[in-house]
Amino acid sequence: MENDKVNLQKPSASLSSIDTLIRLIETLRGDNGCPWDRQQTPRSISVYLIEELYELINAIEADNSEDVCEELGDVLFHILFIARIYEENDHFDIGRVAGLNAEKMTRRHPHVFGDDRVESTRQIRKRWHEIKKTEKKRSPVDSILDSVPVQLPALMRAYRLSERAAGVGFDWADISGVMDKVKEEWEELQRAVAENDSEQVGEEFGDLLFTLVNLARFARIHPETALMASIKKFEKRFRRVENLAAEQGKEIDSMSQAELDVIWEAIKRDEK
Repeated sequence: MENDKVNLQKPSASLSSIDTLIRLIETLRGDNGCPWDRQQTPRSISVYLIEELYELINAIEADNSEDVCEELGDVLFHILFIARIYEENDHFDIGRVAGLNAEKMTRRHPHVFGDDRVESTRQIRKRWHEIKKTEKKRSPVDSILDSVPVQLPALMRAYRLSERAAGVGFDWADISGVMDKVKEEWEELQRAVAENDSEQVGEEFGDLLFTLVNLARFARIHPETALMASIKKFEKRFRRVENLAAEQGKEIDSMSQAELDVIWEAIKRDEK
């Protein structure tokens, strides 16, 4: 795979805008700045960063470039804001953040910035994890799973944990093996439901979800993204049910399940 070497020192016209944003944050945090901004901590701002990240994801899912542009700006603002707080406490500045990341990304892409040759994205991912292992000096009791944040949403964390385990060979041979496991977990859930054992139902339901996450990984889709798409589809259909019910002069909560099913199926047929 041939690649031209990238000049990481090449200046960009957009840097002046980023510098302006950095100066704005310095003003907000300054002696004559905003009292609210001055009292924020990395922990308090991290909550808002998470919210902005989800708004960015929503904009990406909606494929709205204007909204994506705006939400990227909000995420960038919070990242620069957090970096500024650490700079004020003489820990590091945003330049250090960017520099360390540039070094790391250069190191982890030897097929771009070095002499390594790869034939597939699978090889790239394998090499990526090999390099990460050399970067992280672990004691014998440390786990490769430690790098997966516990704060991640459950589906995202399950995906990352299974990915880490698969990276060291703890995995099914192919997707058919995962499909067999899905069937096995589904049967165990059915038995737990039949026995009316709520604790066991919860455990088996979790096992089934975790196995489906692995199925998604083999299918090269992300479970969080897939679920978000299904939620969006359900919302769209349900809102149409409400609208159609209103057009018939009916309140949705007064309609029978059979009546709702007729409308639901009609909406599904219209989408095809």
